[in-house]
Amino acid sequence: MGCNGCGTDSGTPIGCKNNGHCATGGCSKLEVHDWLSDITADPFSKYNIHEVSFKNGSRKAFYINNKRFDVFTGDFVIVEAAQGYDLGQVTLSGELVRLQMKKKRVKENSETLPSILRIAKDSELDLMEQARSKEKETMLKARVLARNLGLDMKLGDVQFQADGKKATFYYTANGRVDFRELIKVLASEFKVKIEMRQIGARQEAGIVGGIGSCGRELCCSSWLTSFKSVNTTAARYQNLSINQTKLSGQCGRLKCCLNYELDTYLDALRFVPEKADFLQFESGDAKLMKTDVLKGYMYYTLKNSGTFYPFTFENVKLILEMNSNGKKPADINDLAEVEEKNEEDNIEFADVVGQITLSSLDRKSRKHHPNKHKNQQQKKTDSNQQASSKKPAAQKQNNRRFKNRNQQNRNNNSGNADNK
Repeated sequence: MGCNGCGTDSGTPIGCKNNGHCATGGCSKLEVHDWLSDITADPFSKYNIHEVSFKNGSRKAFYINNKRFDVFTGDFVIVEAAQGYDLGQVTLSGELVRLQMKKKRVKENSETLPSILRIAKDSELDLMEQARSKEKETMLKARVLARNLGLDMKLGDVQFQADGKKATFYYTANGRVDFRELIKVLASEFKVKIEMRQIGARQEAGIVGGIGSCGRELCCSSWLTSFKSVNTTAARYQNLSINQTKLSGQCGRLKCCLNYELDTYLDALRFVPEKADFLQFESGDAKLMKTDVLKGYMYYTLKNSGTFYPFTFENVKLILEMNSNGKKPADINDLAEVEEKNEEDNIEFADVVGQITLSSLDRKSRKHHPNKHKNQQQKKTDSNQQASSKKPAAQKQNNRRFKNRNQQNRNNNSGNADNK
C-alpha cells in the first residue's frame, strides 16, 4: 500500500506526481530493500521489533511485537500511544531494524519500547481518514488564533492521532515561544489534547513541498526521510564557489544534494598531490588555476599567458620531485597532456529550417527601397518650403493684430481725457 497522498482524482493518480503512484513504484518514499530478509527461515526467531512510520514518514518510532503478529513491511498496525492508540505503517522489519536502532542509539529494552496492539482493520483506517480530513481546516484556524495572541511562530502542519483524541501541531520559530495560552485556546476550540512540537527549517520544507532549482520536486518532500548536516566544507571539496544564494535551498539552509557526491570526491581527492600551487620550469613558474578531480587533471598557466596546460596527477608529482632536487623541466609542453576532443564538440550546426539572419533582412529592405534616401530629402525640402510660405502670412496677421491693439489703446486714452 502507498502513502496517504496517492489517491485518485477522476481516475488519475494524485500525490507526489513523480512517477505514477506508490502502487506502481512511484516516489518510493516508504520503500526499503530488505537485504537481510533471508537471514533466517524460522519466523519465530526473527527480530520482533519493527519501525513504524506515521503520516507519510513525518514521524517514526520503534515498536515491539510481543504477540508475534504476522507483520510485514507495508502493513498498517495499531500501536500504543501516550493516550489512546495510534495507527501507522510498518516501514522496516527484520535485522534491518536492529542495525537502525544501533545507528540511532536506541536500546533494545522491551520495557521502554511501546508495543504493537494488532493489525489495523478497515473501519480503523476509515476513522483515520476522517481525522486526517480535518487537519487542513484545523491548521488554518490555529494560525488565526496564534496571530491573535501575537505569538512569533509559524504553524507548518498538524497531525491528528488515529483515534481523534490528540492533535500534534508542528511549528517553527526563531526563539523560545510561550505557547501556554495558545494550548488552552486550541484545546477549548477543538476539544482534543494538544501537543506542540518545534521543527527546523528543513522539516518545514519537507512538509510544505515545492520545486527545486533542478526543476524536480524537493527531495525532502518526495523521497528523503532523514536529514544529515550539510556544511560549506562539502562545497569546497567539490570545487564549488561559496555562493550562499546558489548553495541554499528553499528552506534557507545548504542543499541536501551537496552530500550526494561528497564520498566520490573524497575518494578521488586522495590522489591529488599536495602543495602543488606552483611548478618550476626553465621558461618560468606555472601557477595552478583549476583542478578537475574526477578527470584527474590539474591546469597550470605561465605568467602573462592565457593558455591552460593540463597535467595528470602523476606528472605533477614527478615535476614536484624534480623541483625538490633542484631540477626544472625544459619546456612546459614536454609533460603537458593534450586533451582529446569528442566528436560531439566538432559538430557544425547548419541552417536546416531555412532561417535567415537580421542582417540579410536589412539588405533585402534596402534593395526594395532604392530611392528611400532621396524621398526623405525631398520631404525635408517640401516641409521647409511650406514653412517659408507660411511665414509672410503669419507675419501679416501679427502686424494686423498689433495695429488693432494700438488703435484700441488710443480710443481708450481719448475717452479718459474727455471724462476729465
